[in-house]
Amino acid sequence: MYDRIREKLNILADAAKYDVSCSSSGGNRKNDNKGIGDSSNGICHTYTEDGRCVSLLKILLTNHCIYDCAFCVSRVSNDVKRAAFTVDEVVDLTMSFYRRNYIEGLFLSSGIFKNADFTMERLVRIVKRLRLEERFNGYIHLKTIPGASQELLTEAGLYADRMSINLEMPTEAGLKLLAPDKSHEDVKKPLAFIQSGITQYKDEKKNGLIKSVPKFVPAGQSTQMVIGATPETDMEIMHSAAQYYKDYSLKRVYYSGYIPISYDERMPVIGSQPPLLRENRLYQTDWLMRFYGFNVNELLNTKNPHLDTDMDPKLSWALRNLDQFPIDINTAEYRMIMRVPGIGVGSARKIVEARKFGRLRSDQLQKIGIAYNRAKHFIRCADSPILLNEPDAPHLKNIILADSSSKYLKVPQNQLSLF
Repeated sequence: MYDRIREKLNILADAAKYDVSCSSSGGNRKNDNKGIGDSSNGICHTYTEDGRCVSLLKILLTNHCIYDCAFCVSRVSNDVKRAAFTVDEVVDLTMSFYRRNYIEGLFLSSGIFKNADFTMERLVRIVKRLRLEERFNGYIHLKTIPGASQELLTEAGLYADRMSINLEMPTEAGLKLLAPDKSHEDVKKPLAFIQSGITQYKDEKKNGLIKSVPKFVPAGQSTQMVIGATPETDMEIMHSAAQYYKDYSLKRVYYSGYIPISYDERMPVIGSQPPLLRENRLYQTDWLMRFYGFNVNELLNTKNPHLDTDMDPKLSWALRNLDQFPIDINTAEYRMIMRVPGIGVGSARKIVEARKFGRLRSDQLQKIGIAYNRAKHFIRCADSPILLNEPDAPHLKNIILADSSSKYLKVPQNQLSLF
């Protein structure tokens, strides 16, 4: 029996590695019933909001699937070893791993076998048993199965900390190309339903009409896009992400560089390197949109539909908008200080607070922690030298990149090494 469980674990943990949407940020379930675990500690091999890396049991319930998505290793036509856990096996594995201090939470997804409700019902049974019978208070991230009933989604939301559903491809056209049986509408409906439930439970708690309001998906929702399997531009990808952030208040959109797994002329061939640099640039752009107040159209447009490979999107934007620089660091608005390459959100706040006590000099800015060698080209402070001729964008780009080093520049831009 041990060997059988071990074989299942090897198969289903390996199949789960392609899903990257496993951050635990936002979970706040506390151990207040003398149970086991505490989700504020996060989950494993991901990063919590305070930067800690913690452990996670990340598995599929099964890799059997009724769909034949060309980009998926678990597609019905793929000749791979199949396995499926029972409800009891997942519960026992989770509790055994937790008691041995191997994990601090569970990330549970699944292929779709028989139909959506059949699969979702088993996922719900697992998380319900963990919460009610095992009194497990650790972090649980549960995948939403497209097409599952609203009753099952509601029950799942009462036991999971975060729920996510994969958008798969950034555009409907890309999805139809590789997974003609699927649609983005099948993703939008459960996202909207769960977001409505989150809002409703929050309002009930805020209004105080009900004495004890249960938690409902307290860490919110996320989604994932596969990047590089279909020919979308970076502009299309980020417009799609921005729309989902706006419409469904998502906590995160994850971008997963496609790893070639099949001989299919519609996609990159096996042996092609995954687009790791592109993935990194998309995450940087996502960060600028969520925390720095940038609009997608500022970073990407029809003239610039793709992100630069040799510099980050913030520097790229600044070089295209040199008419807005340099700014006076002692008088500029907080919004503009954040837009300076080399200055992050935390440093911008420190600058605004520090300048209340006097005009800031370059040495003080360096002590605050900004990347001064990069930022100095876009700011003026109390002791900045007077420049008679400001360099143009191409010259300034060469100066900055000459002073910078990147792990990505060691290999050709169109091909990246995994190791």
